[in-house]
Amino acid sequence: MSPRTSPPGDRGAAQAPDAPLRADAARNVAQIRAAAIAAFHGRGLDTPLEEIAAAAGVSKATIYNRFGGRAGLIDAVIGQLVAAEMYAIMDKALQVADPWQAIASYVTDRRDLQYREPAFTDALLMAYAESEQLAAIATAAIDMTVGLIQRCHDAGAIRPDFTAADLHYADVANGLALRKLPRPARQDYDRRTRFFLDSLRPR
Repeated sequence: MSPRTSPPGDRGAAQAPDAPLRADAARNVAQIRAAAIAAFHGRGLDTPLEEIAAAAGVSKATIYNRFGGRAGLIDAVIGQLVAAEMYAIMDKALQVADPWQAIASYVTDRRDLQYREPAFTDALLMAYAESEQLAAIATAAIDMTVGLIQRCHDAGAIRPDFTAADLHYADVANGLALRKLPRPARQDYDRRTRFFLDSLRPR
């Protein structure tokens, strides 16, 4: 099944009135979005809203007024944080004819995004299921993973007992390790990615 190839539209503007925002309100929205992207990029989607509000120079109530709360704020910025890259990763893998090279590209690029972007782990965990964009990313990723692994099974290119659930749990474990343990050097991280891929080869 093919994934959605472009992220859904931002929901941030949908939380605002239909009429154009006043200059000060528009400035607040822009400041909140910028503060949220900076905070989520460094710490993940569970960064306290109070900290985002302080960084944006507004009150927490303003975030609720303009975005409806955390889910609306996530929907307003997740495209820039995760969705655009994740859809690009899926599209790239779809263009690869060889089943093994397709899954290798997909796994490698997912782990690269995970290393750079803590919010990707939140997307994997569906930490905020009420976020429409996170739900869309998760659904597209599941469909893509199942399709790529089935192609590999049909071609005998991957061990027969490996499933989409196995990749999900491996990614979640990897993401939590990145969150809770000292960040590994990039060369060590990439070496472990190669070890993981090697473990998927048929015996």
